[in-house]
Amino acid sequence: MFHQPTLAVLNARMLGKLAVIACTMFGFGFAMIPIYRTICEVTGVNSLTQVDQDAKRFAENTQVDMTRVISVEFDANARGPWQLRPRTGSVNAHPGELVTVEYELVNTLDREVQGQAIPSYAPQAAAQWLRKLECFCFKQQSLGPNERRTFPVVFVLDPKMPAEVATITLSYTFFEVGQPVPAAPT
Repeated sequence: MFHQPTLAVLNARMLGKLAVIACTMFGFGFAMIPIYRTICEVTGVNSLTQVDQDAKRFAENTQVDMTRVISVEFDANARGPWQLRPRTGSVNAHPGELVTVEYELVNTLDREVQGQAIPSYAPQAAAQWLRKLECFCFKQQSLGPNERRTFPVVFVLDPKMPAEVATITLSYTFFEVGQPVPAAPT
């Protein structure tokens, strides 16, 4: 004779299944942060503002290729209460040569602001050949009311860059990342 489970047993089984699903979803959500970081590291996505820990050693141990000259152009955009501009429009550099350029950043407001520079490259693959030792894009910048500051960008071009690349454009867009919380009304 076949014995049918009672409604209480069926409800208990369903509750167990739902608990397993909820725990699995929570675990997956918790694991997404390290999974996302690993995927970004492997694919090179979202690595534009990270410090290249090996760039200094790379620059010290790289021979300058005097047979090639690469034109590096500089551009800037600001989204928010900023004025951002490169001090020079372009430089000619040899692969392996250490290059320093400056960007000027101005806060046009009467209050302190904080922002972050995000670089972009043309051609897009140039991000792997332009090795930055120092850059204001590595961390958020805070400027006081109407403050003007100059930031160096120090880089070296990788001599392994394809021979057909003659020009690289490095552009920064500066975004405000936080605003002060207004005082509570009295």
